[in-house]
Amino acid sequence: MPSRRRSREHALQVLYLWDMQRIDIEQAIAQLYGSLAEELPGGRVEAPDVFMEELARGTVRRLEQIDELVRQHSQHWRLERMSVVDRNILRLGVYEMLHVGTPAPIVIDEAVELARRYSGEEAVRFVNGILDAIYKRMVAEATTSQSG
Repeated sequence: MPSRRRSREHALQVLYLWDMQRIDIEQAIAQLYGSLAEELPGGRVEAPDVFMEELARGTVRRLEQIDELVRQHSQHWRLERMSVVDRNILRLGVYEMLHVGTPAPIVIDEAVELARRYSGEEAVRFVNGILDAIYKRMVAEATTSQSG
């Protein structure tokens, strides 16, 4: 079973394929498994990456909600104008924060590492800023609903 960090990298690769090629998420997952199998001796992946599949499918399933949150917190940046990598790192992070239950600071750190590895230093600040703003809003809304 891959590490969660590796699963996130694979989920990002799947979302990138899905976004760039405009294919079904299941096709994108199958393409990733095909690529991974080509890299391994014997040409087959040992076990499905359940966490990666959950992240990829869940992100696409909740895309409307996720994209709206990203739009609300990305001042002066339209989602369509963001790089494909940055856009999908944000989507992945928002999905994991909202629907997987991973603590937000871990999600943000992991998203920042993805940005550092697959995009660049400017993207690191961009991703960190947007995800942190979304997290702060979540905390504020949770505090308001508990006190109300």
